[in-house]
Amino acid sequence: MSHYIGTDVIEMAVRKYLRKMNGYTMLDEISSPDSGFTMASINSNGDLKSPGSPPDKKITEADAEKQPLSGKKEERWWNTLMQVAVPFFIAGCGTIGAGLVLGSVRNWEVFQVVKAIFVLVPSLSGLKGNLDMCLASRLSTQANLGNMVSPREVISMVVGNISLVQVQAIVAATVVSMFAVIVNTIVDKAFNGDYVLLLIASAIFTATTTCFVLDFVMVMVIFGSQKFKVNPDNVATPLAASIGDIVSNSVLAVTAQYMFEQIKISLWQPIALLCVYYSLLPIWVFIVWKNKYTKTVLTTGWTPVISALFISGIGGIVLDQAVEQYQGYEVFQPIVNGIGGNLVCVQSSRLATNLHQTAIPGVLPENTRIIEWPWKTLFYGTTASKVARMLLILAVCGQIIFMVVADFVYQGFVSLQFAFGITYVLCSLIQVMVLLYLSYILIHFMWKKKKDPDNAAIPYLTALGDLLGSVFLGLAFVILSLFGLEYGNNVPT
Repeated sequence: MSHYIGTDVIEMAVRKYLRKMNGYTMLDEISSPDSGFTMASINSNGDLKSPGSPPDKKITEADAEKQPLSGKKEERWWNTLMQVAVPFFIAGCGTIGAGLVLGSVRNWEVFQVVKAIFVLVPSLSGLKGNLDMCLASRLSTQANLGNMVSPREVISMVVGNISLVQVQAIVAATVVSMFAVIVNTIVDKAFNGDYVLLLIASAIFTATTTCFVLDFVMVMVIFGSQKFKVNPDNVATPLAASIGDIVSNSVLAVTAQYMFEQIKISLWQPIALLCVYYSLLPIWVFIVWKNKYTKTVLTTGWTPVISALFISGIGGIVLDQAVEQYQGYEVFQPIVNGIGGNLVCVQSSRLATNLHQTAIPGVLPENTRIIEWPWKTLFYGTTASKVARMLLILAVCGQIIFMVVADFVYQGFVSLQFAFGITYVLCSLIQVMVLLYLSYILIHFMWKKKKDPDNAAIPYLTALGDLLGSVFLGLAFVILSLFGLEYGNNVPT
């Protein structure tokens, strides 16, 4: 009995898919007993086979990457490159700005006294990946599936998702600020209640403000992408990151310094701020709970977000320690982390959209494995490798440009040594390669487990990007220091 029920469900799903994607109108006739065709007559590409046709041929590795990454017409490589490259370089400007902001505020009084603020930096910057990029990926998938047509449904979808991000931002900022408090207590071997209020208030205000701004940018970008026939998977997440890093670092620095000055006089301002946000939290929860597009995420989407915060928090501890020992580390760390996170989000968003369009949850597409050899996912042999190659080239070219520009703006002239340039580009390239490989495995694993990658994969990947970027860049600075080639040692004092 269960066999026939399972077959009926699969048949109905395939019929619905073919009506939507290929425009078949006579599927009932095709599967009728007199037609000579059955559901087995539909091959893996959604095409009909004649009753006597041989079975599908297995796709060879040489032909694998020629298969389109979606049910739509395959994008030309130059179209993909242009769609990814333009927002990528715009995002790069944002990461340079974020690094320069961090380099200029590191000597502010609040950063000198409350060292735990450095722990907040990667986590709050990473919230754009945990929350806003997940929103961008969810809306991009809905746009590619053709579900953003009815104005009423679009408004419901947008309001529900923005409210969801506000809920997640308040809770996530509270959790990561408590993590920073614990780190600060361990490092200073003392507990200061005033600094607890400062950290929580600054983190919540930064997270909610940044996410609210980015959410509206995302919605406009995705609508604009639809209007100009551009794949939103290619442009939405990098453009979110283009202002996410610099906005979050700037808001955090200004808010923390302001709160630091206020708590010397009175504690009413941070307390009042926290009361306002925690009073709004039940309202946001109610809106999300009543929204059909976000109700499920509200109850099931917390594990990746909270886990990612702690992963990014470890990267914050690395940043906190490295800033004191290595000049210029705080300038280049947001660039390495931001670029790696941007590129892996493009790839993961495309892979998630592909699975939504070509497979049912729990079932991988034909000839697709969860774990592939690295060279097949990064260079040649799978449908994802073509875009992965493109992203790796962008990573190398982009990091060279961003490194030179950041150094020139920070120092006032180009002070880079050849050894630093090679080491920096190598560590950033390794970070991107690891992230792209992990994204392939993680997204297909989650799909196999019937979890939506749009909600669960990107937080882990961006958090790992922050951690790996911080660690690899730290190792680069350590290796260079061993040979007396520290960054800035040739700058006249």
